[in-house]
Amino acid sequence: MAKLAAKDKFFDLSDYGRAPATLLANSLKNTSFTPVRVTYLFGVCGLVASYCIFKEYYIAAAFFLILKSILDAADGELARVKQTPSYTGRYLDSVFDILLNFIILCTIGYVAQTPAYLIFLAFAAVQLQGTLYNYYYVILRNKSEGGDTTSKVFEYKSPRALPGENQKTVDFLFQAYTFCYGIFDKAIHLMDKTAHKAKVFPSWFMTLVSMYGLGFQLLIIAIMLPLGLISYIIPFFIWYSVLIFVLIGIRRFVL
Repeated sequence: MAKLAAKDKFFDLSDYGRAPATLLANSLKNTSFTPVRVTYLFGVCGLVASYCIFKEYYIAAAFFLILKSILDAADGELARVKQTPSYTGRYLDSVFDILLNFIILCTIGYVAQTPAYLIFLAFAAVQLQGTLYNYYYVILRNKSEGGDTTSKVFEYKSPRALPGENQKTVDFLFQAYTFCYGIFDKAIHLMDKTAHKAKVFPSWFMTLVSMYGLGFQLLIIAIMLPLGLISYIIPFFIWYSVLIFVLIGIRRFVL
């Protein structure tokens, strides 16, 4: 199952890892390697990237951040080529993402000697940015003919486990997901309550929104680190959030 029908596809700035992720997924298609194992691998890459930042090995950190993005795409691709979608993988992926974002930003803030309140503000900013992208993207996927519907626009209760996964595991991960993302989901929904009623999001608009995708956020960090701009990363992501209101304004009043 593709994420989107051909007519709904757009140039996704955050999805630069899709091609190598697809190659990796196809190479693992006929093996016993599972999508969840790929998810664990990208978790390890995120931790290694954080360690490299702490030790000020910025080129290595950039490499592992990009590798993390590729593996982050590869777990979903592997689930699609094996035709084994799962809520376990969907929620585990998201929980790993938010935990790694927090660890990476805390490490950057520690090395750059940034005040703690700015680190937490940047973390909230990054999560709101990513939530806006996911909100619009999931709406588009759910409306797209034949699109991937593993992710839901509104997730109020734990879904029924799909074949091959355990209901208790799904329930636990759903609770973890809700705890981690609930406040950000509610905030974005309050800012644009009627987005799910929109008939279509133009490709140019989704490309604009994709600058808030996690892959693009990590790419920005991966570029700034080797350039010696680590002290500017936390302030950048705080101010970068101003565009949230611009994008929501375009969606509500222009489209």
